[in-house]
Amino acid sequence: MNILGNIIWLIFGGLIIAIQYFVGGLLMMITIVGIPFGLQAFKLGILALWPFSSKVTPTSRQGGCLNTLFNIIWLFLAGFWIALDHLFWGIILSITIIGIPFGRQHFKMAGLALTPFGYTITN
Repeated sequence: MNILGNIIWLIFGGLIIAIQYFVGGLLMMITIVGIPFGLQAFKLGILALWPFSSKVTPTSRQGGCLNTLFNIIWLFLAGFWIALDHLFWGIILSITIIGIPFGRQHFKMAGLALTPFGYTITN
């Protein structure tokens, strides 16, 4: 069932979301300072490609000082707006019963978009 959900997700917008994250990640990686933030955008892009069988899990160093600092910078620069966008689409998709699984994937992405440092994506 996860494969079917992922295929439908890709056809109806997941591929576009992933491309946006990958392009944004490449643009962030132009400077050395932006490389860690670009890697987090790639992480979100990978989750946008195949969200139904993926889980967001904390790493062993989730609460480290560097992760916390980068999460704060990410939150103020982009994370808040990305999370609001996923939250909006999650609410819209959850209006119908058919859209609830897709809305849940947007809610999962909203949580990762707020603080991506210190988390990994597992299948």
